[in-house]
Amino acid sequence: MDVNAAVAAAAAIAGVLTGVIAMLAFRWSERDQKRPTRTSLHTDPVLPPGVDTVLSVLRSSAVVLDEADAVVKASSAAYALGLVRGGKLSIEPMLQMARDTRRDGEIRQVELDLPRRGSGRGEALAVSARVAPLGSRLVLLLVEDLTEARRIEAVRRDFVANVSHELKTPVGALSLLSEAVMDASDDPEAVERFAGRMQIEATRLTNLVQELIDLSRVQNDDPLEDAESVQVDELVAEAVDRCRHQAGTKQITMAAGGTADLHVWGNRGQLAAALGNLVENAVNYSPARTRVGIAARRVSAPGGDMIELAVTDQGIGISDKDKERIFERFYRVDPARSRATGGTGLGLAIVKHVVASHGGEVTVWSAEGQGSTFTLRLPEAAAARDRALQHPDPGLDDEVGHTEPSPYEPLPSPEVLP
Repeated sequence: MDVNAAVAAAAAIAGVLTGVIAMLAFRWSERDQKRPTRTSLHTDPVLPPGVDTVLSVLRSSAVVLDEADAVVKASSAAYALGLVRGGKLSIEPMLQMARDTRRDGEIRQVELDLPRRGSGRGEALAVSARVAPLGSRLVLLLVEDLTEARRIEAVRRDFVANVSHELKTPVGALSLLSEAVMDASDDPEAVERFAGRMQIEATRLTNLVQELIDLSRVQNDDPLEDAESVQVDELVAEAVDRCRHQAGTKQITMAAGGTADLHVWGNRGQLAAALGNLVENAVNYSPARTRVGIAARRVSAPGGDMIELAVTDQGIGISDKDKERIFERFYRVDPARSRATGGTGLGLAIVKHVVASHGGEVTVWSAEGQGSTFTLRLPEAAAARDRALQHPDPGLDDEVGHTEPSPYEPLPSPEVLP
């Protein structure tokens, strides 16, 4: 009797303990399930409904941070800009903005210059960062890349300043010369001399205005709208005829050669102007009794055969520091000589845009005291026509004018020419 009672009491106690343990385990499990884990803080379900869809269509780089400054969501553009590394926001000023916004709920915006990722040249990446609260725990960071917009604005600002300066020079000269003519009305020789100078300045002003119009046209027009197959031999002959008088005055020999019967696809007028500008520069910057050569050939390329037109001179050459800038508007290697020859500093800029709009490139090889070789590389007519039909809206690239080793040998020095 006593033994049975003891067993029953022990069983009851064991049952009570088992129930208590089960209840505690159940409560502990519930608490553990409700506790946010490290994984749950970094997955999409914590984002408010619809936010993920909105972020996916934004053009800006987007980063969502939680209360621990961990990245909950980041767009691919944010990774490309180097904003996010190792699951953390890597830009300290942006991280501080996010903390301040999380603390007081105020929207903040700032423009920053960031080091360009993977570039050893110290180039800065201009961005605009905007931080705003997203719900009660999250912070949204939107970053807009302003680098290209700033570059375009700088180019536009420099262009306006340069145009103003270039226009003021001949206009001011004409004004002064007209006053000189009036003051020298009793001196026929002085009037004739001043009138001659006025004609030179008027011609320079006319050329500048015309080249500004040409540059605007090649930048805005699509040359392939009225494209045709253009014979390279005809372009070369036209460029030679254009500069024949200048070359004859300086006793410069002009020689054309290379592969015959080549064709390119594009706007004949623009292509003739581009090649003519190169030949004219070669003549203007070459000493007397030297030689200017024009050669054409076909070269193989992955996207189809290309036609190369090389203009080689025995001029003063171009230094390494100048070669990086010669395709800029109004940039002159030798300003004094350029003005003396009537140059406007727009010729090579026009060449660059014409070649770019035709799907090609222009390169330069040069050595000081030995001369220069400018090479136009354009798609051959058949390949260019096919490409135009597939991609009717070609884009321009401001970097198509660059330097590289020339496949053409420089002309012999002047003293060994017959």
